Amino acid sequence: MNYCFLSPHFPPNFSNFALRLAEQGARVYGIADAPYEELSGSLRQSLAEYYRVEDMNDYDQLVRALGFITHRGGKIDRLESHNEYWLETEAALRTDFNIPGIKNDTIERIKKKSVMKEVFRSAGVRVAEGTLVKDFAQCKSFIESEGYPVIAKPDIGVGALKTYKIHNDEELRQFLDSRPPIPYFMESFVKGVIVSFDGLTGGSGEIVFSAAHVFSLGVMETVNEGRDMSYYSLRELPDDLIDAGTRLVKAFDLRERFFHIEFFRTPDGGLTALEVNMRPPGGLTTDMFNYANDIDIYKEYASVVVKGRFGAKVSRPYHCAYVGQKFTSTYRHDASQIIDAFGDRVVHHQPIAGVFASALGNYGYLVRSESLDDVQQMVEYIQEKE
Repeated sequence: MNYCFLSPHFPPNFSNFALRLAEQGARVYGIADAPYEELSGSLRQSLAEYYRVEDMNDYDQLVRALGFITHRGGKIDRLESHNEYWLETEAALRTDFNIPGIKNDTIERIKKKSVMKEVFRSAGVRVAEGTLVKDFAQCKSFIESEGYPVIAKPDIGVGALKTYKIHNDEELRQFLDSRPPIPYFMESFVKGVIVSFDGLTGGSGEIVFSAAHVFSLGVMETVNEGRDMSYYSLRELPDDLIDAGTRLVKAFDLRERFFHIEFFRTPDGGLTALEVNMRPPGGLTTDMFNYANDIDIYKEYASVVVKGRFGAKVSRPYHCAYVGQKFTSTYRHDASQIIDAFGDRVVHHQPIAGVFASALGNYGYLVRSESLDDVQQMVEYIQEKE
């Protein structure tokens, strides 16, 4: 199998996909703009060939790179980056080179929030009301129906950058004056706790791995208000979350793909779908899969792609939490105190790449325990301010 990996070095933990694919027998080709010598030694060893481009946003350069790789190694069987930013680029390359996977004719369903909502409805999953808006009159018409507050977000966008929570007409005018010149989607504000249904599908679309996480805040709040992010995995997945998530996975016809589906758990106890992300969850969540289950999700993904099977036993013996800290805050406990306090329950900690820091913080800890109360106490300790 020939597998082309766009930006295989970023984020750093995703290079594990290349390593495990090579170990499973795939020939892994890399395309990125980073100098070859800046790649880790293990990543360089796992790549059959690496093609450096000057600008990853220049589609013609990527076409030439993929053409060169195809000429050298034969037809590409799979092409991925596992990053939200490159989903449209991946679809275009798959279309032009006839590579299996999401292509131009289906990319809108997973990129445009306006189209995504229709898929939610077709699957029978509750969603917040929303509409595309261009001017004050359209916004006011929607607000008269739904009321303040409302959320305005790019119809195609990554994370919560340039997302607005609007409470009144003055803020509405500020949004219309300051928004970027791109299509915006406005939706009613939903109260609730964000929960996610995450996992991986096999070649026939069956879910071969699943997980669920509960978030302290939405990404919008952590980005726009500079607040701390934490989230933890559940050892038992709620039946209604499994049901809604499974219906959406089927509706989007996902095959050999990770998924990250966000819902609000509303005060009435129900679920309202927020959005889907058809790639691995961001940050260190793939590593959380591993620590929560004592598995290697990178190896299992490679096995699904190369051999068509997921072999690990998933029993969820631990809750695993991500706990972020921001350099703009002063915390009561430093890294040495945190590790002294919790020992091997702190399973990993590292700086967070700048592009993710606005949401996840500048430094992240992964902690785990059989007890959710224990995990929540560790979260509070790590994020306690002076």
